[in-house]
Amino acid sequence: MSLFWRIFALNAVVLGGATALLLWAPVTVSVPVVLTEAVILVAGLVVMLVANAALLRIGLAPLDRLTRLMTTVDLLRPGQRLPEGRRSETAELIRTFNAMLGRLEHERVTSSARILLAQEAERRRIAQELHDEVGQSMTAILLSLKRAADEADGPLRDELQQAQEITRGSLDEVRRLVRRLRPGVLEDLGLISGLTSLTTEFATHAGLRVLRRFDTDLPVLDAETELVLYRVAQEALTNAARHAEAGQVEVSLHHTDGAVVLSVVDDGRGTGIAREGAGIRGMRERALLIGATLDVTSQPPAGTQVRLTVPLLRKQP
Repeated sequence: MSLFWRIFALNAVVLGGATALLLWAPVTVSVPVVLTEAVILVAGLVVMLVANAALLRIGLAPLDRLTRLMTTVDLLRPGQRLPEGRRSETAELIRTFNAMLGRLEHERVTSSARILLAQEAERRRIAQELHDEVGQSMTAILLSLKRAADEADGPLRDELQQAQEITRGSLDEVRRLVRRLRPGVLEDLGLISGLTSLTTEFATHAGLRVLRRFDTDLPVLDAETELVLYRVAQEALTNAARHAEAGQVEVSLHHTDGAVVLSVVDDGRGTGIAREGAGIRGMRERALLIGATLDVTSQPPAGTQVRLTVPLLRKQP
């Protein structure tokens, strides 16, 4: 039955019931209308309106569910669908909306893949330029300062040595940025070595205690999956250092039945509700690329947990 005829039938039921009451009820209407008759008519009208509203609410309930889903749907959390129900105009509308969600999710994954691949390419280019141009220039400056300091004497030598230390510290910072932009250890030695290097560097610069729990019997993962796991761990560690006020972070990577699970847990101040900032949404976009599931929980005083579950038999987007 179409939506038009459904609404027509509901109103017909209400109006037919009201007409039957007028025909067979022992009620008459005088001219002019007396008070008791007016009260009865108004009460009947109220009952008729309430019944009509209740029936319309039942008839239009699928549209209400569809409206709520439209206002809350998030393409970074795929799989949200409504039951289609029986064949009707409303069911056809729900089917069309579910199909549209599927197309939008596919387009989101495809466009996110293009964007993230472009970002990784740009990271490599910037890292290469920092290493080749800035790094070599600063190395040359260090050598020049050293030669000048060796030939100078007195206060000038002290100033040159101080400038040399500042330049050396800046060169170390450039090298650290290069490692963050382009994880060479990940590309050369694999995921476990990459995460070990990442957590060691994080503990050194952030001043937090980092616990590592990595399984040694992990299955072979493709390069894209390893990069997503690495970037999610990197972003989770950055969030823990910047926002959580944590003293300890635990990073674990283990293999369960049919999945590889990465978990980053800190002991900082949980917010009760995980804030969906740019960092978390970026992690969700990366998770979609490999068909993984990202769960973020933040409960005081237990801190925040970021959990990425990668199915081993995943469908390619």
